[in-house]
Amino acid sequence: MDLRPYWELLRPPLAPMDLALPAASALLAAFATAGGLPPLVPFLLATFGAYCAITSSYVFNDFVDVDVDRVGMPDRPLPSARISRSTAGLYALFLFGIAGAVALYLNPESFVMLAVSTALITLYSRWAKRSTPFSWVLVGLAFGMVPVGVWLAMAPAGILKAGPGLHPAAVILGAMICITDWGFTNCDASRDFAGDRKKGIPTTPATFGVPFTARMVAVFWGIGVVLSLALGLAAGLGILYQGVAVFAGSWILAQSIDFVRKPTPARGDALFYQSANYRAALFLALIADVLLSALILRAGLL
Repeated sequence: MDLRPYWELLRPPLAPMDLALPAASALLAAFATAGGLPPLVPFLLATFGAYCAITSSYVFNDFVDVDVDRVGMPDRPLPSARISRSTAGLYALFLFGIAGAVALYLNPESFVMLAVSTALITLYSRWAKRSTPFSWVLVGLAFGMVPVGVWLAMAPAGILKAGPGLHPAAVILGAMICITDWGFTNCDASRDFAGDRKKGIPTTPATFGVPFTARMVAVFWGIGVVLSLALGLAAGLGILYQGVAVFAGSWILAQSIDFVRKPTPARGDALFYQSANYRAALFLALIADVLLSALILRAGLL
């Protein structure tokens, strides 16, 4: 059995971002609310469960968009017939099942977030993407719930399980992912410009053009960079995170401006992967900052 198509459906180039985001969210939740690190097993479960939730949406999107991918990305596993559509549907359901089981085990509040985000991404894939140029709003809302769901697994808000309430940093984190994902998704739509127009799918680039989309993407990333700095202040993160947030934020803003100057599907494709690398770097810096802070705090107590 060839497992490569199954791995490709998970978007391997995005794996660093898709793993760093939940890992950083789990660590930050424990650090911001309790001043320490989370237990190892719940941390690993939350990270893996969130990764399964994220990748299940990728597989489901490919399941729905086979016809479009035959035009713009014919080498993907489904349009190239290396895996059947029915198998991909079962694969997406399997990944969601893992995510759901983990969320229920850790905290029912996390499962509620998973259920709502999955409903939003299903609405996007099944209806909104082919009906409105503003379907990306649903994608951002869905992905913005992912770090909040992970946060709740580590630090319950007290709605369904006893907890201190939702920390302001959790809200900022969710908003940052939501808004930057609006930019991320529109970069993705820009690279699919030809296929979407041929199939009559009214994405923002297909409806209003790539130049308009590039300007909108730059605004979203500008807001996202500001929120990344606000996150550090709200969570009490140190100079390591803030330094990377400033440096990497300046870099991604420069790339976004370059997209405005060169509004082509190819540049949108490049910014799509640059955005993923930016978020991976930002969350790896957050992880390192929390671990270093926890180590210094522990050493001071010994």
